[in-house]
Amino acid sequence: MRLAEDLEVKGKRVLVRSDLNVPLEDGAITDDGRIRASLPLIRSLAEQGARVIVTAHLGRPKGAPDPKYSLAPVAKRLEELLGRPVRLARDVAGPDAHSSVEDLRDGGVLLLENVRFEAAETSKDDAERGALADTLASFADVYVDDAFGAVHRKHASVYDVAQRLPHAAGPLVAAEVEVLGRLEKDPERPYVVVLGGSKVSDKIKVIDALLPKVDALLVGGGMCFTFLKAQGYGVGSSLLEEEMLDQCRTLLESGKIVLPVDVVAAGAFSADADHDVVPVSEIPPDRMGLDIGPESVTLFAARLEGAKTVFWNGPMGVFEMAPYAAGTKGVAEAIASLHGLTVVGGGDSAAAVRALGIDESRFTHISTGGGASLEHLEGKVLPGLSVLED
Repeated sequence: MRLAEDLEVKGKRVLVRSDLNVPLEDGAITDDGRIRASLPLIRSLAEQGARVIVTAHLGRPKGAPDPKYSLAPVAKRLEELLGRPVRLARDVAGPDAHSSVEDLRDGGVLLLENVRFEAAETSKDDAERGALADTLASFADVYVDDAFGAVHRKHASVYDVAQRLPHAAGPLVAAEVEVLGRLEKDPERPYVVVLGGSKVSDKIKVIDALLPKVDALLVGGGMCFTFLKAQGYGVGSSLLEEEMLDQCRTLLESGKIVLPVDVVAAGAFSADADHDVVPVSEIPPDRMGLDIGPESVTLFAARLEGAKTVFWNGPMGVFEMAPYAAGTKGVAEAIASLHGLTVVGGGDSAAAVRALGIDESRFTHISTGGGASLEHLEGKVLPGLSVLED
């Protein structure tokens, strides 16, 4: 792949696909990590005298404008962090986008409105996506994809535009490809993977792909209860996928999967609910596990000790609620203390690192693409990457 740093961009219009899909609460950004991660490329292009046109999505609007998913808060925060004006077009490919592109000058930055306000962005119909891609391509002289979190999508702004313009990979995409390549091709051992999150079904393919390659696979989060049930334990009212039990039993036969030995069990899914730490063999029928317990943190830390390669994806509990954050924080600290290659697999894991006040620089790499990272490790061909390859 050609890299953005190799482009001559002065005076050129550069269409940048960024990942600015940040969490919002009452219209306010609660975690600007993805905006910060996107800054280096946008700043570099602007400082080189490019006319920078940024396209991105936010949430899942239903193919039509929705004020709830407007990029207006993102444009404001991007402007603050960038230290230069950022104009927000009121549409994606309509009259305001066209006039805003025309008005753009060297060093200027324009953010198009949420690209998913256009139904064609996510259409399965090649012609529909192509029509939107034609318009977006007409805005620019060159295309740079810096949104690794979207490269597993065959979307107009990710896949089709790259077929219509000279293209390059941005630094975030390049870094992801390099780091994930190190995980896939002869990783230094011991190699330990830590998986959390809510559902086994969301991670089953990556577990299948990783088990033959790793020395240990530590499982926490809501998904651990299906594995515990497969071992014969009662899991109370904890999250459970009955249809996954047989597959979990098969996976456990590898001998590489490490499960929690205690959990924080609560009477309800609430920070205010009664809760206490119980062994996994004693989860009350009327309680749900919302975090791994302290003995599990100690066990996981011991299995991580000395690891030379670690990939972590998914929190160990409901870290957003203070009573259930200790498991995620304890495991994150254990990973951060290692001296090998430590990769945080984006999404909720990256958000947890920031929310729990752990210094991001203590990890080798914090991914900007959870789902895309997992699909890459599964061995899937990612459309947004394949189209950048020359």
